Amino acid sequence: MSALRPREETALHTRILRCTLAATESSAYWEHVDLAEPAERRNLRAFEARWFGVKSQAAVKVLLANLSARFDAHPACIAVLRSWDGMSPATRRVICHWHLQFSDPLYRRFTGELLLQRREAARPSIERDVVSRWVEQQDGGRWAAATRNAFGTKLLSAALEVGLVGGRRDPRPLTFPRVDDDALAYLLRFLRTVEIDGLIVANPYLASVGLTGPFLEQRLRAIPGLVYGRVGDVIELEWEPDTGPSDARPSNTRRSIVEEVAPR
Repeated sequence: MSALRPREETALHTRILRCTLAATESSAYWEHVDLAEPAERRNLRAFEARWFGVKSQAAVKVLLANLSARFDAHPACIAVLRSWDGMSPATRRVICHWHLQFSDPLYRRFTGELLLQRREAARPSIERDVVSRWVEQQDGGRWAAATRNAFGTKLLSAALEVGLVGGRRDPRPLTFPRVDDDALAYLLRFLRTVEIDGLIVANPYLASVGLTGPFLEQRLRAIPGLVYGRVGDVIELEWEPDTGPSDARPSNTRRSIVEEVAPR
């Protein structure tokens, strides 16, 4: 892939402590943001125009910093999301989940590794103490216990909002959100415009929402405008142009993707 393509974030940071999934706020951001506008002017305009409702100027500044980190590197996606009429709340949440994964390596590992491991239990569930101990393994001792506990709370909060966790009390059952064809098409087109550790059909973004193996293949074959083929360990995805409501998410040009996948 081109070095000019956005690369998924790999450095640990603490942004999720101040902003979790923020699906409603993200929708307002897509609607109003002007990427050419300087940050200070954007902050003032968002506050004065009440992009996010009745919030303090300090809270608006925090929101904008986080949403900018998630979306500004993807102007074509913002254009698509802004013009996406009739997007369901479930689709909005899962799209925000994927962009949060891309911009936050801790959340990506939590949803794409830890929760997947916990799903293998007879009764798949998760507890905040488990998440806090897991964060300690990830951070190499850089954060105090109180911070790790805060991470546990915020990671679970984001997972609950998108539909990966089914409750607020421990033990919290693990669930999967609904991912419709338009959302899946968006993700596949998004992934071909960025650099990730993984394949376009085998990665934490798909795995976190239960799209793996034969079930994923079944879903891929059903997406309008997408031709999916597999011969042995080689898969090919080919997009047809002008294929209906998904044709602009985020590209409507015909293009093939060929990848070799590990044998199952």
